[in-house]
Amino acid sequence: MVEGSGRLSGRRCLITGGSRGLGRALCTTFARHGATVAFTWRRHEAEAEATVAACAELGVTARGMCVDATDNRAVKAAVAELERELGGVDVLVNNAGISQVMPFALMGETDWDRVMEVNLRGAYLATRAVLRGMIRRKSGVILNVGSLAGVRWIDAPVHYSTSKAGLSGFTGSLAKEVGRHGIRVLCVAPGLLEGGVAGNLPEHRMAAYLQHCSLGRLGAFEEVAELAAFMASSPNSFMTGETIVVDGGV
Repeated sequence: MVEGSGRLSGRRCLITGGSRGLGRALCTTFARHGATVAFTWRRHEAEAEATVAACAELGVTARGMCVDATDNRAVKAAVAELERELGGVDVLVNNAGISQVMPFALMGETDWDRVMEVNLRGAYLATRAVLRGMIRRKSGVILNVGSLAGVRWIDAPVHYSTSKAGLSGFTGSLAKEVGRHGIRVLCVAPGLLEGGVAGNLPEHRMAAYLQHCSLGRLGAFEEVAELAAFMASSPNSFMTGETIVVDGGV
């Protein structure tokens, strides 16, 4: 295994949407820090296999599960399978999400509903599925992947921004409810990242973002994944209910 801090040693982690992009970086970073990794994917089987291979290079056998984040039965079945095989889920990362570059005036109901269904309902379903086990064990971490667009007024698709703002609210309110069970709930809100939704932005919007970014660059998936690993770890045991922005200083 490539050397890591071991801060997630022994932790059983489920990462939704782990086949590529930030999801893959989360899987490999968590693996490098000692976690047992399972992840969901839906459409990109070859990408999912690449995530498994990347974890294998670190000495970790990752489990990829073909699950639609919006399918309640499939999500419940996947979590039940992990409960049987691993004995539980210690860390859930709600990473599965979609975006769509579209002006609000042209946005159809199906456009709005689909983004809300994946980004918000998907997080609700996965969290509900793992929560009973966490409550029974009196420990656990729910880490939601939000966005800078959910906490700052920036030029971003309205339905995407609204869904990510909802995740921030979900984080704070759920943290209040489950804290008495020893469960922490957090949200990491990245700015634009290399290889992420930034690839769909017009050149003038990218230039405007970089102009307002103190560091003058896009972030890397691995930078966000390292922060996520710390947020989910025991050394960070006194933080809950917070949305942490990592955006290079916008």
